[in-house]
Amino acid sequence: MRIPRKSAILVLCSVSVGAQALAASAAELNVLTWEGYAGEKFISKFEAVSGCKVTASYVGSNDDFAAKLAAGGGVYDIITPSLDTVPMMRLAGFVQPIDTAKVQGHDGIYPTFAKAGDVVADGATWAVPLIWGSVSLIYRPDKFTTKPDSIAVLFDPANKGKISMWDDKSALYWTARYLGYDNVFDLTDEQLEAVKAKLIEQKPLVRKYWASAGELTELMANQEVYVSNAWTGLTSKDVNNLKKGFEVVEFTPKEKAEGWMDSMMLVKDSPNQDCAYKFMSYMQSADGQCGIAEGTGYFPVNPKAVAGCMDDQMKKDRKVGNIEFVKSLVMWQQPKRLDKYLEVWNAVKAAP
Repeated sequence: MRIPRKSAILVLCSVSVGAQALAASAAELNVLTWEGYAGEKFISKFEAVSGCKVTASYVGSNDDFAAKLAAGGGVYDIITPSLDTVPMMRLAGFVQPIDTAKVQGHDGIYPTFAKAGDVVADGATWAVPLIWGSVSLIYRPDKFTTKPDSIAVLFDPANKGKISMWDDKSALYWTARYLGYDNVFDLTDEQLEAVKAKLIEQKPLVRKYWASAGELTELMANQEVYVSNAWTGLTSKDVNNLKKGFEVVEFTPKEKAEGWMDSMMLVKDSPNQDCAYKFMSYMQSADGQCGIAEGTGYFPVNPKAVAGCMDDQMKKDRKVGNIEFVKSLVMWQQPKRLDKYLEVWNAVKAAP
């Protein structure tokens, strides 16, 4: 993948994290991660068997990883960015190579993920796959006379005030696909201008850009929004479990759903590498893979690990052994011109 080495985002990320990492204490593990990735049910088991105390901080967007590390406001040993953000973390100098011989169960990970470009780069491994999934659309069937089948539902004036979207640059990917562009990670200036114009045109229809899965769950549970893009499996489960008298349903638009894979990366000069490697190994075990998959609704990266802890129906639902599903998704990549994409998304949010 061609990545500009002198982009503004890399200048931002060039702040050294070595000093802040040295402030941490042994037998501790500080993880910067996503909601649901440090659930008490399976993390407590890890703490018991490892002797390592886990402190988790959370992000709402992949852009938060660089911002939080560059700001130096916290001490982190492991971060869990998505595949499209892995190269930026490496090029910014925030992380260090991983010795996969120290990660038990690493050989059970789907090769599609374990050997993906950017996971393995410059002759070294930079990330250990953790979990994967898709981003589909979610809606209230009782609020639509016709079942939606397209991203167009997010731009329909008939849904004014009841639409939500993730507060993330991926809004550009969704809009680009809606406009018929196939090169969503390498849009031209003209295409980006068209995407920006369409998103600004959409803004009066949007109730709120959600910053976390929990926020989207609240928006839907409180009946503030009826349709949004969403993490497949998570929000629908959480909203429907609240039993509010209605249900939400997910669907894959005809323009395809997006795909992602989140990995564990080792922060450079972490003093807690022993705990970090124990954690990476645990998350490739049955307790780790089934724990995070059950808690989030996402798909395990290690089919060997879940062979005995998932029933047949759950294996089917979580795409175990169905890595071909990846081919049906628009898998995230770091945009060729990341700076420009961030500039456009920020311009959309700043527009009246």
